Amino acid sequence: MAKRQSLKELQERLAQRLSVAKTEAVTAAWLAVESNGSRYLLPLVQSGEIFPWSAVQRVPYTKPWYLGVASLRGGLHGVIDLAALVESASPVAGSAALASQGERITSESRLVSLHTALGVNAVIWIDRLLGLRSAAMFSGFGSKPDGAPSYFNRSLMDAQGLHWQELDLQVLVGEPEFLAIAA
Repeated sequence: MAKRQSLKELQERLAQRLSVAKTEAVTAAWLAVESNGSRYLLPLVQSGEIFPWSAVQRVPYTKPWYLGVASLRGGLHGVIDLAALVESASPVAGSAALASQGERITSESRLVSLHTALGVNAVIWIDRLLGLRSAAMFSGFGSKPDGAPSYFNRSLMDAQGLHWQELDLQVLVGEPEFLAIAA
């Protein structure tokens, strides 16, 4: 009898926890990354796999932000330097000074692939991952900065007062400038 009662209590507690979890569920919306000292939010629905830094085969006569190609899981992916891409699109939106690529490659460097639904076999090189973020983690939402590239969405401010820039990767891959890598 005691076993039956404790089993019933356990089921009730689990049912209560599940109902609380459903109402309080906070889902992450972005992958937080850093590139050349700037913080960016990549939408999880537009992001793919995360790879450690891999050897990149340089491609001649391309724009400075196109580093080359890397073999990841048996497929070739174009490697995009996020910091250099932002800097080339808008010096106002970019960082004050772009550090050399050699200085920026560390053990924390990662390649974030674009979601396959975007139809582009490319990865974005970032300096380090900063985790997952949800809208509840931000206290302020601003508009798109003046003179910013079209793939910049709103800017956000977290509880520590740090500025974050939300990116729209779908808009990015539709940009004629992004698709034309020839220098």
